[in-house]
Amino acid sequence: MTPTTPRSAPDSPGSADSPAVLLEGVHKTYGDTRAVDGVSFTVARGEFFGLLGPNGAGKTTLIEIMEGQRRADAGTVTVLGTSPWPRNVALLPRLGVQTQASAFFVRLTAREHLCTMAALYRCDTAAAERALASVGLTEQGDTRVDDLSGGQRQRLAIASALVHDPELIFLDEPTAALDPQARRALWQVLRDLKGAGRTIVYTTHHLDEAEALCDRVAIMVGGRVAALDSPARLIAAGSPTTRLLVPAGRLTLAAALAIPGVDRAAEEADAIVLETLESGRVLAAVDEIAGLQGVQTRTASLEDVYLTLTGAGTGAGAEAGASAGAGAGAGAPQP
Repeated sequence: MTPTTPRSAPDSPGSADSPAVLLEGVHKTYGDTRAVDGVSFTVARGEFFGLLGPNGAGKTTLIEIMEGQRRADAGTVTVLGTSPWPRNVALLPRLGVQTQASAFFVRLTAREHLCTMAALYRCDTAAAERALASVGLTEQGDTRVDDLSGGQRQRLAIASALVHDPELIFLDEPTAALDPQARRALWQVLRDLKGAGRTIVYTTHHLDEAEALCDRVAIMVGGRVAALDSPARLIAAGSPTTRLLVPAGRLTLAAALAIPGVDRAAEEADAIVLETLESGRVLAAVDEIAGLQGVQTRTASLEDVYLTLTGAGTGAGAEAGASAGAGAGAGAPQP
């Protein structure tokens, strides 16, 4: 497809039933590099939409185009019923933006930081308190920003993006560099945003997170959308194979291959791994031969789909259960 001159999106704000984001044939090149190569999709109002892909896939460029920070070379870009480019100042109060490198007033307390952000958007201090509470930081409100933990700073970055009650929120790797406990705690914040009906466009490299949180995901490869659907439907359309992991020493490779319904078997580290489309039948056979204590079952996950599409391998899948035998927001308007 030959890129054409970009068309301006309508200037009207659009109805509540119109998409929050509409992209049609969007292109962006840098020299010989096609960063975004004919991307089209919509994001419904109230949807939690994930944008996934390896580094260099075009995610950041696409997000910047949607935010109005960058101009598309071709295609139509509509955000909340209007064009974000040229830099649409009237659109900024309707957007909330959290970036990986969010800026803070580090010598202020968390509460003072949010009050300052609220003032930039001409909101009152009550808005700052609501944003503080929405991310679970009320108790840390009087703590200086530079004394907050990494996870608390990430929450504060999201609160900064929420302080003016935006209609559409862009979150860029909100759980990056967090330890597992802090990451899971932030999941609840994101679930609460989703439950409140916020429209969220979100990037992450954590596939388990996207599977748990997103209504739909677009997987980008080489500037194009390689797949777009709900995580459940993408997984269902992938491999239906179940992998059974039997602890080493409990089952020989030859015995595993002789079980009816086993398609493949291999030795991996401290386990014999069986692949099957008939997990119930094979589990029953394994129970008779070796018992089910310590046996694990793994089914396909969004990570498997992602790795297949990006050419990075097959992935190990996500555990379907435990042992079978055990039972600063950017883009604030100027005052």
